[in-house]
This record gives sequence, C-alpha cells and structure tokens, in this order.
Amino acid sequence: MENLGNGIFIFGLVRLVISFVNWVSRLYLPEKYHLKGHPSVSILIPARNEAENIENLLEDLLTINYPSLEIWVYDDSSTDNTADIVLKYASLHSHIHLLEGKPLPDGWMGKNFACYQLASVATGEKLLFLDADVRVRNEIIEKSLFYIDKYRLKLLSVFPTQIMPTTGSRMVVPIMNWILLSLLPLPLIRLSKMVSLSAANGQYMFFDADEYHRIEPHRLFRSNQVEDIAILKEYKRRRMKSATLLGADDIYCRMYSELQEGIDGFSKNVFQFFGGSRLLTVLFAMVTTIAPFYLFVFNGYIYGLIYLLFIILIRVFVSLSSHQPVAGNLLLLVPQQFVFWKIIISAFVKSKNKNLLWKGRNISSVS
Repeated sequence: MENLGNGIFIFGLVRLVISFVNWVSRLYLPEKYHLKGHPSVSILIPARNEAENIENLLEDLLTINYPSLEIWVYDDSSTDNTADIVLKYASLHSHIHLLEGKPLPDGWMGKNFACYQLASVATGEKLLFLDADVRVRNEIIEKSLFYIDKYRLKLLSVFPTQIMPTTGSRMVVPIMNWILLSLLPLPLIRLSKMVSLSAANGQYMFFDADEYHRIEPHRLFRSNQVEDIAILKEYKRRRMKSATLLGADDIYCRMYSELQEGIDGFSKNVFQFFGGSRLLTVLFAMVTTIAPFYLFVFNGYIYGLIYLLFIILIRVFVSLSSHQPVAGNLLLLVPQQFVFWKIIISAFVKSKNKNLLWKGRNISSVS
C-alpha cells in the first residue's frame, strides 16, 4: 500500500514539474516580430449554424491589414442565416468569399470535409484554419508567420484563451487545460521527435500550403473525431516541424457558456487526451480524485499535506499559463473534479448508445 502511495506521490510531483515548465516557458506568440516577407495567406473558416459568431470573427479579420489575404467561409448546410451574413460581408469586401457546402459523403466528419473543401479553393501560400467562434487580434497573422519562419514550422497550432462568462462554464472549461498542461510539456511538441508528445487545437491551425496539399491531412483523417491531434502526430511522424502554443491575448474564444454544453462538447474527445485509452482516462480520474486521501491513510500526513500543496500549485501554474483566474479555479477545484467524472461517464454512455451528437450530426456512426 505504501509503495503504491509512493508511486502516486511521484506522479503528482511529475505533473507539478510539467505544469511549472509550461508556465515558465511562456509559449505564446511573440510580442516583437519582423517579417522577412509577406507570403499570401488564406484564412479558412468552416461554419455550421454559426450566425451568432461569424459576424464577430469577420469584423476581427477586417481589422487585419496584412497585404495578401483572402478569407473563405464554408457554409456547412446551416439552417440559420450564417450564409446570409457572410454574403453581406462578401458583397462589401472583395477578399471575403462564401463557399456553399456539399452533401456530406459517407465516412467523413463534417468539419473535416469542410476544411478539405476550403483548402481546395484556397490560393494562399499559407493556410490558416479558424473556428467560427474564435476572436483574434489584428497582428495575429504577422506574429504567427514570424514564429513559423523562426522555427521553420510546417504546422502551428494555438489554444485560444477561454472566455468563461458563467459559473457553469468556469466549472467545465478549465478541465481540459488542467489535463493537458499537467501531463504534456508543450515545448517538447516542437523540440522532441516523439510522436506521443503531441497536442493541437483545431480552432487555430496554420499550415504551409505546399505540404498541406501534398499530404491532404483532413482527407487522411476524414473520419477522425479529433483530427487536430491526429494531424499533428502525422506531421511529427513525417519529421515535419510543428509547434503548439497558448493564446494569451492574441486569440480567445467563448467555447462553452453553460455546464451541460461543456460536458456534451468535451465528452466527444476526452479519451483522446489519454491517447484514446479509456482505461488511462479512468485511472487518471481515480488517481487525481483519491490521491490525497490515500496518502494521508497509507503514507502519513506529511505526504498527504505535501500532495495537497502539489494540487494547489498545479492549478496555480495551469491557470497562469492559460490566463485563467487563479482564485476561481482554486475555489472550483472540487466541483471541477466531479464534472470531470461526469464528462467521462457521459462519454462512455454516448459511445455505448452510439448517440454522440455534435452540431446536429451523429458522429458516433462515422467510421
């Protein structure tokens, strides 16, 4: 029993070190930059029932004065007025275009097909895929291109800073960064050749166009529910330099406003944070839930108290890295743990019932 406790203690220490490394590394887009050139950029936005968000994003993109820029929005069979909004902007700005969606072929995820179609009409030397619900600052293109050129990247992904307007969103949204930033040292995505050290966010993915068209990653992973991670792993497998950063103030997003919405959203990919292993997902949830109690009982109160300090410091470092409120995440630490279990249970139930819905589509049946 004591040996198991020692293992749990070491695991907590490792997570603490990783979260600290991610904080001190400050993996954000650079504040200072100097571009050697201005390659043409295509901004590609898959949109399905995004009338509530698409106008805000287009307004943000209009503040970007990059000299060679085109914007394509793919209307993925929206039932709201997404297309009308985009057409209004397209009529006023010649570099904004609407691409009408095609029927979704068998074996394709909706977003993957939308991205593939967008890439087929893009003319840029660089391809930037954005989700319709993100917001961006006006220098994000230049900052990204500078970072890409500095490290000779073929793929750059960024995790947006999350806006959490409600208590429900604050109970669910921080969970994914808490997992990611305490298990994966983000600098190693770029520095290490190990494919397992990979993470990406499909809300912001910046590709070299030549390599993208050669590999066609969205077609390659057309049925993958978490294509962003699969794509970055493929790039690393091919020894193509890639990196993943955190958003800071350059890109932000209100991913989920309510608790249940967040549970439904994260339940579709929570297992992928653990390499697709349901066993590892459950083990991680169990260890992070019972660890302090176990250590107090079998290893003594000193081990238990030190581990409680680990828990607090991990939350602090992850919150600081993610630009999330430290005090809020500490106060909601216990509720977030319960919500994490609810996400896992929801993922198991929906997977068993083949009833995993997203954007009105059943994505459980895609294979």
